[in-house]
Amino acid sequence: MFENLSDKLTSTLKKIRGQAKISATNIEEATKEIRMSLLEADVNFKVVKTFLDEVKTKALGQEVLQSLSAGQQFVKIVHDELVHMLGDSAQEIDVRGAPSVLYLVGLQGVGKTTTAAKLALHIRQKLKKKPGLVPLDVYRPAAVEQLTLLAQQNDIPVFPTDAKLKPQALLKAAQEWARTEMIDVVILDTAGRMQIDETLMTELSDLKKIWPAHEMLLVADAMLGQQSVQVAEGFHKQLGLTGLILTKIDGDARGGAALSIRAATGVPIKFLGVGEKVANLEVFHPDRLAGRILGMGDVMSLVEKAAEVIDEKAAREATRKIAKSRFTLDDFLSQIQMMKKMGGLESVMKMIPGMGSLTKQMKDMAPPDEEVKKIEAIIRSMTSKERRDPKILNGSRRLRIANGSGTEVKDVNRLVAQFTNAQKMMAQMMKMGMPKGRGRMF
Repeated sequence: MFENLSDKLTSTLKKIRGQAKISATNIEEATKEIRMSLLEADVNFKVVKTFLDEVKTKALGQEVLQSLSAGQQFVKIVHDELVHMLGDSAQEIDVRGAPSVLYLVGLQGVGKTTTAAKLALHIRQKLKKKPGLVPLDVYRPAAVEQLTLLAQQNDIPVFPTDAKLKPQALLKAAQEWARTEMIDVVILDTAGRMQIDETLMTELSDLKKIWPAHEMLLVADAMLGQQSVQVAEGFHKQLGLTGLILTKIDGDARGGAALSIRAATGVPIKFLGVGEKVANLEVFHPDRLAGRILGMGDVMSLVEKAAEVIDEKAAREATRKIAKSRFTLDDFLSQIQMMKKMGGLESVMKMIPGMGSLTKQMKDMAPPDEEVKKIEAIIRSMTSKERRDPKILNGSRRLRIANGSGTEVKDVNRLVAQFTNAQKMMAQMMKMGMPKGRGRMF
């Protein structure tokens, strides 16, 4: 989502970063470029003005202007103000109740139902509490069935909602269900509308009176840009929001909503939906997002992701093979699958300080999900000798492999080229001294 903005801001800051001395003139030039980049990214204009006013005030201080590292200090000021605009620090959800009651509210089509399942999985895995899901959207066709299926697929308790009943009656029944099932955290998937209206707000207010909320979380579509800010302001005025969950962060929107919604509403962003799968929910860390946007990386998120998907013993063995140039196609397949779990190679590279500029060179090395099965079929159609040394793959061997894997020769050729590029890139990374152990990517 933030790729274009990141490229522009990184380019602007690079011009000033290395300057030993800066002046009011080049600060003004830099802030003009930053202003244009933020406005083009659909950041709220009032938020942009406040942000840049703070940056200029601090950058024009004598300590910065007379400093021997003035350029670097300017970059730090931009980073710190961006963190402040995003909310300063990560905000925990309130799960101290017995049970805690979390309302998910929002308009139709923003992903509330999927987010409910994502949040339940996060609570079970990260917070070690027992979540329970309560479907209350009895208006949208198949909404109850969708949440029930997601709950069953992930072994999460779900209230047996009867779609013929009103949400108020269902919520009263769900209270007894939660006690019987000994649920620690109840997640309520409420109904939405195409727009904020009196009927929607009356229903949500009624529900809140029946079972008071520990958290009133708005699920907002980051792809909607400034409209998401307006929606958040509307819900906050009526219900008193305690947090925001932005969905579709992995999309190609300009990112303005994510950057301005916190500053415009005063409501903290608590989670980001970064994909369609139930596991694709991240705690929102303002400092980490600011680092990514400014090309400074996000090592903490990288380490956390790696810790979840990488077997340390396997990682060390892969590292040893790369160092000795013994990395095979079997190893290549396992690394692709691991990268897929971590969000893709390009995503990982953006988290490493100084490596963001290499991501464009790597797009061919990180195949989309639908290609992974094809790659697996091709590799499994090779002999052990061919996997160890793809240089022996002549025309007849490639044709045999294509026929055996149900693919075409061009697919085999593409895989061999990807593998060769991967070997070269990994060798380059080894020379650059990538960190060892669990955090290593290969």
